[in-house]
Amino acid sequence: MQSTLGNLPELFVVIFALQSGALVVAQTAIVGSIFANGLLVLGIVFVIGARRAPDGVMRFKVKLPKDTATLLQVTVFILVLVALAVTTHNVASRHIEAISAVGAVCLLGVYLAWVVRYAREDKVEEGRELAPRISLGATLALLVVAGVASAFVSDWFVNALEPAIHVLNISPAFAGIVIIAIAGNAVENFTALSMAGRGRADLAISVVKNSVAQIAAFLYPLLVLISFALHTRLTFTLPPVYIGALLLTTLALDQITSDGEAAEFEGWALVALYVILAVVALFE
Repeated sequence: MQSTLGNLPELFVVIFALQSGALVVAQTAIVGSIFANGLLVLGIVFVIGARRAPDGVMRFKVKLPKDTATLLQVTVFILVLVALAVTTHNVASRHIEAISAVGAVCLLGVYLAWVVRYAREDKVEEGRELAPRISLGATLALLVVAGVASAFVSDWFVNALEPAIHVLNISPAFAGIVIIAIAGNAVENFTALSMAGRGRADLAISVVKNSVAQIAAFLYPLLVLISFALHTRLTFTLPPVYIGALLLTTLALDQITSDGEAAEFEGWALVALYVILAVVALFE
């Protein structure tokens, strides 16, 4: 739920960007959210968690990081195939929209199969029976208000973005990779960092990793399908540099989180990767 609410602004920002014809901003906003959460925020979480741990090592359950890596690999698989088809002018490159639609449906199917099983296992493992702080009706009302507020703020944000890009003389790619990605995920970023500071490692990792998995395997394919009703079509076609960065990010996350432990230097390594990527986007 935290990841879903945290990603609502991202959903609306991309929809409004596509409606206004800002395809580059929409594309980089999606992948930028993966980079910002999977590299920058997770890296800072590791730094905070490691410093708080008595032995300087943050420990967490490995199941969610492994599941996230799998979902990222499926997403990257589709992106690489589409990129190869386009760059080699394969016959399939004439049908990228159809391929993207089929890929989006497949990704959503994989994500739903995972999230249902994950939610059931998490409920059994928790085994808690705490009374809810607020009623179901109040909860639903808050969700509706939050969704409507996110839509309005996202619309204003997109309308103000283009003038800001010209005034600051930055590239649309940098705006999507850095500005939108960080601003659009501010709620969950704050939650993850605060949980790490309190020593709740598993919850902090869950917020970040669930967000990465949801953006890659749910939000992205959902937006691909939604875009068929908008002014601009979104497909799984991305610039090669960002596909390569996604592939390397997937490998780095799998390498660092697969053992259920993270030292401070590993957190700084993820932050460094994000800074390098942001500099590349700045000069595009």
